[in-house]
Amino acid sequence: MIEIQTNTEAFDQALQQLQRRLKNLRPVMQSVGSELESRIANRFETRSDPDGKAWQAWSPSYLANYPKDGRGKLLQRTGDLISSLNWQATDTSVRVGFGQIYGTYHEFGTERMPRRGLLYSDPEQGQLGAEDEAAIDELLQDWIDGIFD
Repeated sequence: MIEIQTNTEAFDQALQQLQRRLKNLRPVMQSVGSELESRIANRFETRSDPDGKAWQAWSPSYLANYPKDGRGKLLQRTGDLISSLNWQATDTSVRVGFGQIYGTYHEFGTERMPRRGLLYSDPEQGQLGAEDEAAIDELLQDWIDGIFD
């Protein structure tokens, strides 16, 4: 007769560690929020949407009436929109967005204003850009890999 004995102590400890970490995802949600905030802020510099498509330039009529006290950059006349960019993490989620309501008009566009996407590749579907998704996937994979270190 063959007798096989197993020692599952290391496995049991790893499972317990996983259970503890899954109860509080706040650290990884904070990483995701910070990463997305950085990517979104960069769009103000590149003047492009989450897919890398350049924002449509100002219309000639808007440009002709642009306030003299403005900063002269698309979506940065006063700086209020970018300064309202923020994120909030909980133990299970993260919310990223703008504190200025008019950010919605830029995200979706209006009848008189073209869409200049900041958050979503497709705002109707709530779909992030491919590079944003890949960055989040990488953060999550690193977090999962770190569980057993």
